[in-house]
Amino acid sequence: MKRLFVFLVACLSLAAYAQEAPAPLPESKAMIGYLSYDSALRAMPEYVTVQQELADLRALYDAEMKRVEDDFNKKYEEFLEGQRDFPKTILTKRQTELKELMDKNIAFKEQSRRELQQAETNAYAPLHQRLRELLADIARQRAYVLIVNTDSNACPYIDPLMGEDINQVVLDALK
Repeated sequence: MKRLFVFLVACLSLAAYAQEAPAPLPESKAMIGYLSYDSALRAMPEYVTVQQELADLRALYDAEMKRVEDDFNKKYEEFLEGQRDFPKTILTKRQTELKELMDKNIAFKEQSRRELQQAETNAYAPLHQRLRELLADIARQRAYVLIVNTDSNACPYIDPLMGEDINQVVLDALK
């Protein structure tokens, strides 16, 4: 019975607390800035250079994958042409070789994908760092409590009395 009484008192206290009106904002409102991070990143002069370097690297990997694929296809065609004439041991050996080659090609493609992803992360890291530093400077100068990225419709509405579009401010600072 005593536990029930304590529980009811706690529930009533929480209910009373929840019904209290929120405290009004102080006169100096906390402001936020908002921007399209992707647009700002693409506006950086270094962005085009990074894009070109990554495209060149992708082209190298693609060329090597094409060469490996062509090599496999050639060996597979030779296998298909000669399989009727091969003795059982040679047939088994060639099948094993083709399987190993296919496994190596799959491993190479996966490794290439990981290396390209890491190269992209490394190439963009200085740009992201520079943009973060620029946004921190803008936030300090304009007394923002935070800056929101509006990409992907993450924030469909921001009250204009509480937030300021800083896309142009950032673009001007990047020049």
